[in-house]
Amino acid sequence: MSGALEREYRVGEEVGRGRYGVVSRCYSAATGECFAVKSIDKRLIQYDAVDSQCLHNEAKLMQLVSGHPNVVAVFDVYEDDQFLHVVLEYCGSGDLFERITARPVFSESEARRVMVPLMEAIAHCHHLGVAHRDIKPDNILFDSYNELKLADFGSAECFGNGRLMSGIVGTPYYVAPEVVTGMDYNEKVDVWSAGVILYIMLAGIPPFYGETAGEIFESVLRANLRFPRSVFSSVSSEAKDLLRRMLCKDAWRRFSADQKAELNIAVQQWQVPSRLWKCQYDNLPFSPVFLLFCFGEMKILGIEVLRDKLDEIPSGPISRAYKFIVSMLRRLAPRERCNTGITIHTVILVSLLGLVSCSTSVTTWTSLR
Repeated sequence: MSGALEREYRVGEEVGRGRYGVVSRCYSAATGECFAVKSIDKRLIQYDAVDSQCLHNEAKLMQLVSGHPNVVAVFDVYEDDQFLHVVLEYCGSGDLFERITARPVFSESEARRVMVPLMEAIAHCHHLGVAHRDIKPDNILFDSYNELKLADFGSAECFGNGRLMSGIVGTPYYVAPEVVTGMDYNEKVDVWSAGVILYIMLAGIPPFYGETAGEIFESVLRANLRFPRSVFSSVSSEAKDLLRRMLCKDAWRRFSADQKAELNIAVQQWQVPSRLWKCQYDNLPFSPVFLLFCFGEMKILGIEVLRDKLDEIPSGPISRAYKFIVSMLRRLAPRERCNTGITIHTVILVSLLGLVSCSTSVTTWTSLR
């Protein structure tokens, strides 16, 4: 631990762990105020020049964009022979992924309360010549006052003066088509990612889906944006128009940071529905995003391996979601699971889209025994 860090802060309990280090709570020695410190073990990247450069760039870029109310603030950076420590604003109210997976969908008014500050944060970064390049619910945090904070600039890059960016970075569901092609691209990749988040909040499912990263990329490249009637019947035309403009495959026609004011006006014009949107999967005990995520993990690990690991998963929504699906799949013999895996996956997806009722999908599962 850096001596300078220890003089200024008292490092407390660990709150997160990543590939190269940990995030812990820390407290100002002078005031007792709570912060977060991201401690990166440089020994883990000493032989990887690219990762080393990215981690140092992250600290510099976060300092550059810090100061906006919707971007996680950086207060101090300390470095010694072993660690790089970045002292950050502490966001103790979770992230957007947790909120999305805790419910089927958001009302338009609820989605608006996320999108306005998110686009403010993106526009601020773009104004300073920084593209985030990994906008996703996990990187959207909330502080103790429930204010949205854009975080994790590990994939961020500078642009400007006609300079484009390159490299396939980001997360499959949220990555823009131009990134997947391997061609150079501009900062509008962040607007695309924000559009995917908006779609998921309103629909409860991703706009471009696949069972593997490759299939997701193929779906993103096709960019066939659809609004299933069973899902979007209660979503306003203004919201759907905004999605079309954010998820426009042609990056030159897509919203840009310079059009932030226009986008905010479009968001503010959304109708506020008189009731929360309902669909046929309202009776499911878990969010559709959870079910898709869990089934994808099962496909990768195999049901037998996953079943053995269930007891290691802390009790909570994820654990219950895993066990819910496993209880369905365990009714099948191993060979039947293999032969009917795609059928089961299709039934899950179709039921989540509201094309068949939940009771029908469960009946279908049972009939496959």
